[in-house]
Amino acid sequence: MAGEAPRRQPTLDEVAARAGVSRSVASRVLNKAPHVSPSKREAVERAVRQLGYVAHPIARALARRQTGAAALVVSGEDPSIFADPFFAQVIVGASQALEEADLHLMLCLAASERGRKRVEELLRSRGADGVMLMALREGDPLAAAAEEAEMPVVFGGRPVDSVPRWYVDVDNVGGARAATEYLVSLGRTRVAAICGRLDTETGRARYRGYRDALLSAGLDPLPPQEGDFTEPSGAAAMDVLLANTPGLDAVFAANDNMAAGALRSLRAAGRAVPADVAVVGFDDLTVAQVADPPLTTVHQPVTALGREMARMLVTVINGQDPTPLILPTRLVTRSSA
Repeated sequence: MAGEAPRRQPTLDEVAARAGVSRSVASRVLNKAPHVSPSKREAVERAVRQLGYVAHPIARALARRQTGAAALVVSGEDPSIFADPFFAQVIVGASQALEEADLHLMLCLAASERGRKRVEELLRSRGADGVMLMALREGDPLAAAAEEAEMPVVFGGRPVDSVPRWYVDVDNVGGARAATEYLVSLGRTRVAAICGRLDTETGRARYRGYRDALLSAGLDPLPPQEGDFTEPSGAAAMDVLLANTPGLDAVFAANDNMAAGALRSLRAAGRAVPADVAVVGFDDLTVAQVADPPLTTVHQPVTALGREMARMLVTVINGQDPTPLILPTRLVTRSSA
C-alpha cells in the first residue's frame, strides 16, 4: 500500500496572511529583528504556532546576512542636492560614526520615479544593514516603504505624515521662535517669514516658531511666503514680500540660502540691511558668514545631526531600541540684524 504524500509545509506568505501583516513584517519577526510592534510580533508568532511553520535554515541565514554598509537616502528632485553644504556636513557626521562601527556609507538619491523604486527595492531586499532617510515631503512613498522595510530605518527629521519609531531632529520650532523674538526685541513690528516648503515638517515647524513668537508679542504674523530652501527661491520670495508688504522691517528666513537670496533682493530694491530691514536666517552654514552683511542666524548642529543619526542606526542594528533625539539650536548674532 502506497504511503501518504508528505504534508506540504506552510509558506512565509501564508504566515503573513494568517497574521494580517505584510510578508516583510513576518520576516522581521521570524528573524527576531527589534523594529516590530508588539501587537504584530504577537500576531505572527501566533500564526507560526497555528500553521506549524518552520523556517528553512539556509533562508534564515540569508535573511540575517550583514552587508557591512549603511545607506543615507535623500528624497529630493534635484540631483545636485548632495552638493548643498547642509547635506555635505550631514555626510561628514554620518561617515565619522559609521567608520567607528566598521560600516561603509552608501549614498542614495531618490530624485526620480526610477530612483525611488531603486530605494524601495533596497529597503525590501536588505541591500544594506540599515538606512538613514532624509528630506521626506508630505505623501512621500518612501515613508510607507520604510514602514515595511526589511531593515532598521532612522529618519533625519520627522516626516509630516507620521512619527517614526527612530529619528533625530533639531529644535526647529524653538530656533525659529528665538530668531523671531530677537527681531521683536530690536523693535521690529512688521516681521515677515520666508518659510521652507510647507509639505515638509521642517518648513512647517519653523513657520510655527515664527508665528508663535509674534502672537506672544501681540503682533500679527504675515502669511508664509514659501521657498524651496535655495538662494533663488529666497530672492523671489523677498521680491513678493516687498511688493505685498512694502512697510516690512524684518524678515526671518527658514534657512541661510534663502536668507542670502533675500539680502540680494533687498540690495536690488535699495533697502539697507539692517537699517531698513533686519534679516535672520537658520543653519549657520558658511554662506551666513560670507554674506553681505554677515547673517544673524540660528545655529543648528548639522554635522552632529548626521553623526547622531548614524549612531542611532548602529544601535538599532545591534538589537537595541533607542529613543528619538532632538538636538538644540542657538542664535548667533552678526551684522544683518
